[in-house]
Amino acid sequence: MTTIGVDTSSLLADPQLASVVDADAEHPISIQNRYGRILTFIEVLADGITVSFAVLGGYFIYRWLEIGKRVDYSFNLIALIAIAMSVLYVILLDRDGAYRPGSSLLRIKETERALRVSAQAFLLALPVTFFSQYQFSRWVFLISLLCVPVLLVSEKQLLAVAVRALRERGIGTQRVVIYGAGSSGQRVFSALVRSPKLGLNPIALVDDNMDLAGKEIFADAYRREYSARVLSEPITADLLKRHQCEFLVIAIPSLDGEKFANAVREARRAKARIAFLPGQTTALNYWTEEADIDGLMLSVVGRATKDWHYDAAKRPFDLISSLVLIAITAPIWLMIVILVRFGSPGPVLFRQKRVGRNGKLFDLYKFRTMFVDAPQYEFSPKEAVDPRITRVGRFLRRTSFDELPQLLNVLKGEMSLVGPRPEMPFIVAKYSALHRQRLQVIPGITGLWQLSADRAFLIHENIQYDLYYIRHRSFFMDFAILLHTVVFAMRGV
Repeated sequence: MTTIGVDTSSLLADPQLASVVDADAEHPISIQNRYGRILTFIEVLADGITVSFAVLGGYFIYRWLEIGKRVDYSFNLIALIAIAMSVLYVILLDRDGAYRPGSSLLRIKETERALRVSAQAFLLALPVTFFSQYQFSRWVFLISLLCVPVLLVSEKQLLAVAVRALRERGIGTQRVVIYGAGSSGQRVFSALVRSPKLGLNPIALVDDNMDLAGKEIFADAYRREYSARVLSEPITADLLKRHQCEFLVIAIPSLDGEKFANAVREARRAKARIAFLPGQTTALNYWTEEADIDGLMLSVVGRATKDWHYDAAKRPFDLISSLVLIAITAPIWLMIVILVRFGSPGPVLFRQKRVGRNGKLFDLYKFRTMFVDAPQYEFSPKEAVDPRITRVGRFLRRTSFDELPQLLNVLKGEMSLVGPRPEMPFIVAKYSALHRQRLQVIPGITGLWQLSADRAFLIHENIQYDLYYIRHRSFFMDFAILLHTVVFAMRGV
């Protein structure tokens, strides 16, 4: 195998690599922005308060009508019941999709959900009255069952009016350009207009068909209240910037790969987020997640949502854990230093340039396991009997003790205990857009790939492990990976 020379300075200056690594740094994959999440929180709170008032109102109506066997409750007890019912309703509404970003505020849909969830809550709560130490009137539950959907639907319609008012003033909205003015593009346009909770405001449609230039597209063909005009020109960063586009939706399912890739590239140049209708383009190497907008499926291009709690805890955990591990394994370090020093001529530590987070290069440390005349930048040996590996090196590789010096990289903040393995520059230079997603997070000493049966193959040939980790990483997942790694190493695998 020939040695591949690496110009590390040119890697950092590679604009293509930099653009893909940094393009989505501030854009989580969720289609909802901060405005949408705040609105969802307000809606959950409003639903809970509405249900509580409905239950309280049902009780006071029961007393006012003086029906059935009159049962008086203390205010504290009825308030507790109202709160419990509000929590139950919110849980059922959430399970039914009421708080999903793409769930629209159409009157029929909201009314149907309120009726169904009310029936479900009634059926779940009614049996409790038979086993409680308190005597409950079934009339209170029946009246509350009638009050809740009425007040809930009214509350949601008021919320819809408030959201539309904010939208008309441009508060909390993202400006959207739709690429494609055919039937699919028109469907996307209507769905976005009908889903004000998303905060996505379609301001223009762009199409390559010159015959559609200037055509006015209406969100509602009957009322003709909201419309946008079709622009007949190619998708460019200048076009998107001119219209202050924050979100590009590619609404042409049959768009060929070259045009799709060009649209994505121009959107990233304009720092706009990207979504597209599933179709032939789903075969391209872009990390996507599905979003349901009023029954219309969109694939959103982006990166995993950041969890600031996890990010805040990860660095202190890495720092403390690496210090403790270095102290515990100090005798092993001393033994390895002696073995390597006298096992073959050359330095004890091996340094190699690796690519870290956002394409930044750093020196990775390992105990030397190969002879000094072995090429520094080549694919790692797949077989333990590789002639480049020393006798001591075979032992170190089998036990993973050669990785111990990377705890120094963790102390320096260049690596983490858990994360995607950092690769050599000449490998990263050939990454596709999908592979470069690995560079979004700090690389680690161990990870899912190391624990898999596929670790006998090259890392970049098994990208699914790293992408899964990046999307689902959490403190508990990191801890689980570390526990499995300890067992893995003890077994000598």
